[in-house]
Amino acid sequence: MTDQPYAKKSLGQHWLNDPATLEAIVDEADLQPSDVVLEIGPGPGALTKYLVKQAREVVAVEFDERFAKSLAQTVAADNLQVVHQDILKFDLTSLAPGYKVVANIPYYLTSNLLRVLSESANPPATIILLIQKEVAERVAAKPGQMSLLSVSVQLYYQPRLGVKVPALLFSPPPKVDSQVLVLQKREEALFPTTSLQAILTVVRAGFSARRKTLLNSLSGGLRLDKPAVTQILAAAGLDPSKRPQELTLAEWHQLTLAVQQHSPTLNT
Repeated sequence: MTDQPYAKKSLGQHWLNDPATLEAIVDEADLQPSDVVLEIGPGPGALTKYLVKQAREVVAVEFDERFAKSLAQTVAADNLQVVHQDILKFDLTSLAPGYKVVANIPYYLTSNLLRVLSESANPPATIILLIQKEVAERVAAKPGQMSLLSVSVQLYYQPRLGVKVPALLFSPPPKVDSQVLVLQKREEALFPTTSLQAILTVVRAGFSARRKTLLNSLSGGLRLDKPAVTQILAAAGLDPSKRPQELTLAEWHQLTLAVQQHSPTLNT
């Protein structure tokens, strides 16, 4: 079919060449002629070819040296810049504010990438990722099924699930289906008077012990005795027997305020 290099299993490479799905991914980004797009792991450039037609500039960050060297020839476009680098080390502040991320990324990269993008000094306005279906659903979860990942992302972005992509449309096919995850940056901070890093510190403590109650997980995660945590939960109006996956973003905020009130010197 093509002489493109083989996919490296160690890098989680699975190529998507289905035109309808590639177009659906680009459509979700609602690209304008003034947009700057960051593409992560472009590989042989199947998605890149669509992006350069609609965006002002496409910055393609590729870790695999083979594709970093060949992409500029495969996708000959004046508005394409190829960077050979690990995306987790890439300087996001070098991009124009309001840039968009559009990418088909390796599954193993998802959690770290979302954290880096969300917490960046220059976060993207829109993130469109084709990722493992189960992980996309986890990011977009509602209270009752929340996780550290979903809370961490949703503090910054509003999630929406896009088109599902069967494994058989990839080459080589992964073991599971994929789904497009659409993340739109919140126009205003959810809790403008409280540091999101402070909230995240409490969230991480809350999820530090899987399947345990808030009383137990916060006690261990914040290194406070249970009477102190009981007092904090009461101040936040939360039942100690509740589990972290049940809390809303607003309840995490209330909990953070209660923690700070109880322990002003706590590192949050």
